[in-house]
Amino acid sequence: MDTVAPRSRSWKWWICGLLLLASTINYMDRQTLANASVRITTQFQLKQEQYGNLEFAFGWAFAAGSMLFGIAADRWSVRWLYPIVLALWSAVGFATGLVKSYEGLLLCRSFLGFFEGGHWPCAVKTTQRLLEAPDRALGNSVLQSGTSIGAIITPVIMKAMLSAELESWRLPFQVVGAVGLLWVLAWLLMVRSGDLVAVPAAAGPGNARTTGRTANGTTQAAHQGRGGRQSWSVLVSPRMLVLFFVVACLNTTWQTLRAWLPKFLQEGRGYSEKAMLDFNMWFYIATDVGCLGAGALTLWLVRRGLSVHGSRLRVFGGCAVLAALAAAISVLPKGALLLTVLLVVGAGTLGLFPIYHAFTQDVSAAHQGKVTGLTGLAAWLLSSPAQKFFGRLVDRTGSFDLGLAVVGLLPLAACVAIWMLWNPRDSAGEAAR
Repeated sequence: MDTVAPRSRSWKWWICGLLLLASTINYMDRQTLANASVRITTQFQLKQEQYGNLEFAFGWAFAAGSMLFGIAADRWSVRWLYPIVLALWSAVGFATGLVKSYEGLLLCRSFLGFFEGGHWPCAVKTTQRLLEAPDRALGNSVLQSGTSIGAIITPVIMKAMLSAELESWRLPFQVVGAVGLLWVLAWLLMVRSGDLVAVPAAAGPGNARTTGRTANGTTQAAHQGRGGRQSWSVLVSPRMLVLFFVVACLNTTWQTLRAWLPKFLQEGRGYSEKAMLDFNMWFYIATDVGCLGAGALTLWLVRRGLSVHGSRLRVFGGCAVLAALAAAISVLPKGALLLTVLLVVGAGTLGLFPIYHAFTQDVSAAHQGKVTGLTGLAAWLLSSPAQKFFGRLVDRTGSFDLGLAVVGLLPLAACVAIWMLWNPRDSAGEAAR
């Protein structure tokens, strides 16, 4: 059998950068709809609930894709699976710019969600294979920050391509969809077939780095292979139930902000389309700062002597408090204070996700794809219907405020669940399975 030369530590972080670009493309394809939401609802004469249905269909399809591709990521090589799903969602994004009816838009949005569901199982499995436990929160921050970068770039593209013509929203979908092919080429050039086979050792409950061999001298990969026969006992463990609740809360908050913020600014507070696009860029810059800051702060606390779990929990709690400031939106009129609060809420909300992903990586090294897929399913089971009901609430009340206040409080509930129910001493035993 051919041997694979070990990769350098710097190469691993270059791959994390490539994952960042994948997340960037993922959110560019996703955010084109939100940034053109007022134009699209005007063209197709949609109610707010019908716009919510587009996010509802996307979310349910994303949940199905997360589960299917999560299983596939554990069964087949991520080196090939990842570029395939990215190419497919890019193609669907391109096709969205060609639709002529609401039904066609709904269909494209469903397929986009399904194929985008493969991103996180592939990406999180990659960071788990590349990095040891103390580094994973930062690695996940790099990965997650690409979502903000994508959302930052998208308004810039929209501003450059949108014109007074109502249907000028179509071209950005096609341009963004075509970008994915460049990533596929870069991935295949930078990642070899054997690069993501061996799972690096995880830090145990004492937060010490371990070697690649277990106590009895067997290789870590062989040990995990034997543990793979116990996979389903891990996937239905109490820790997974905690993760299901946590990610459902986090995803509902984030997806509501992502999908409805442009409409809230334009229709809820009277900002122009140009002002909305300008603010969206700054909003996602703030989320990127929050995301990278959460990972960096966690690593800093670990290096200062705090346990891995303690560091994660403190940063997670701080981000949840920032996200909860969304409850103040309902009493804030149009102006600088409102926009400042939105920036802080965005930074806190996205900062939660790298820590959450690090918790998922403690559950099972051999079955990370399934863990990510199952939690992705749980995430969208709540957040997808929430988008539909959010739109219905806006139709009935004529205001976005109450819905935003409610979803802003969900991360605090997630934080309480982690604090009370997550036992860090289980990490070593379960992660080996």
